[in-house]
Amino acid sequence: MVKYLFVTGGVLSSVGKGILTSSIGKMLQSRGLKVTVIKIDPYVNVDAGTMNPYMHGEVFVTDDGGETDLDLGWYERFLDLSLKQENNITTGSIYKAVIEKERRGDFLGRCVQIIPHVTNEIKSHFRKIARTSNAEVVLTEVGGTVGDIEGLPFLEAIRQMRLEEGFENTLYVHVALVPILDVTQEMKTKPLQHSVNELRRIGIQPDTIVARSPKMIDAEALRKIALFGTIPENAVFCSYNAESVYQVPLILDSQGMGDFICQRLNYACTRPYFVQWKEFVDAVVKPEHELNIALVGKYAGLTDSYVSMGEALRHGGAANKTKICITYLEAEKFEQDPQCISELNNFDGVFVPYGFGPRGTEGKMAAAKFARENDIPFLGICYGFQIATIEFARNVCGLKDANSTEINPNTPHPVIDLMPEQRGIENKGATMRLGSHKVVLEKGTMAYNLYRTQEVKERHRHRFEVNLDYLDVLCKNGMVYSGKSADGRRMETLELPDRYFYFASQFHGEFRSRPGRPSPEYYGFITACLNRKLGKPKPTFS
Repeated sequence: MVKYLFVTGGVLSSVGKGILTSSIGKMLQSRGLKVTVIKIDPYVNVDAGTMNPYMHGEVFVTDDGGETDLDLGWYERFLDLSLKQENNITTGSIYKAVIEKERRGDFLGRCVQIIPHVTNEIKSHFRKIARTSNAEVVLTEVGGTVGDIEGLPFLEAIRQMRLEEGFENTLYVHVALVPILDVTQEMKTKPLQHSVNELRRIGIQPDTIVARSPKMIDAEALRKIALFGTIPENAVFCSYNAESVYQVPLILDSQGMGDFICQRLNYACTRPYFVQWKEFVDAVVKPEHELNIALVGKYAGLTDSYVSMGEALRHGGAANKTKICITYLEAEKFEQDPQCISELNNFDGVFVPYGFGPRGTEGKMAAAKFARENDIPFLGICYGFQIATIEFARNVCGLKDANSTEINPNTPHPVIDLMPEQRGIENKGATMRLGSHKVVLEKGTMAYNLYRTQEVKERHRHRFEVNLDYLDVLCKNGMVYSGKSADGRRMETLELPDRYFYFASQFHGEFRSRPGRPSPEYYGFITACLNRKLGKPKPTFS
């Protein structure tokens, strides 16, 4: 019988539900159970694809081309899973499915209502994923906060799941903030109590409560949470601030949460196996070196805009026993004050990430140019790959005012142009080149040496590409496009062999990066940064 575990949150959003859900999955996985994860986002968007990163953080892309919530990235990293678009449910996707059924006449003339039609659609989605994944436990994180009006149909659906699947096959986990007052240093459980009361009003009694607090809750706070939450004290746990999020499964498991969940779901589980996970965590929290990386982007005001990229850099750091310190720099800063570009001399590496539209592009180009001319290790991803191409065309190939038609439709040298199949597309949602595509790497290049194979699959999210009309002039001046699409039409990686490390990819290697198994391009970048700092020769990766 499939078990269903639901994670809800209270008091405020971004309380750590995604990390908690991932950590619960890791604790169950470490005991031999097969798990899958669903993220519920109650917003009315059909998916995350059309949202500005400042609204909801980065858009995480799955192998099948889903544009999803960033929490799927945490699930994939913690659990080493390859999730699908269907693992992210939104209000928009559920209502879209219900309305399509109504238009087809599937409801046979009935009045379509939230209960039962919308809630039935939500429950059927849970069960469909349980079937297709063959998981023993389906974990579902309900986004937002208990009491949010848009989240009520989802909470009603998970309430009904208890009635239909049975007590022994369902488990409710509630996480809420336990703040500490600055003046008295007193832990306050009242916000959590109110959150639990709101959940009860909806009809859900939590089976276990996780207190999210700056430090481990004391015995008095634990007693209050259990008393007013109407659960035993051994069902209360604390997710406190840790040096690394990857420590959270170990912290919660040491409190007995993994054993509690297994007992509650009637699993006779073995002792948890965390050996490899602990080795990775030790490499993260006990580094031998430290690197300072400049991330030059246009969404630098919200670090969640680049969360997968930041984690991929840290995975590369752990593989080198190195702590990665990322400074998020607004690209427009280098446009407003060009003299500031010299600040990049203070960093061990320059990273230019994805982006859309013209804002900040000249600042990104200035960063790519400075890294190239001063031989500072450089990595560009997606838009960063396109920026590196434009900068090289302008300043090495002599193509004055070269640009992307996304930035300047009237550029005299459109070295980056809209992909032919994108012309005429009007709808913005789910119409980019998305998901996993084959990339063929040229033997003898740095790309080939990094990946150690000729064919790889990487995830994409873009509409524009290198204009093949300019390929000859770019290559004659020293640019090497070492990776191409399977049909050879699209440039996928670039490198400058005469530089210490200058590499960029059209794809997003960060989406496949895992703890203990970093993305090759990120690993290569961090290795080069460290070697240069230590005065070692240029890495060849061969």
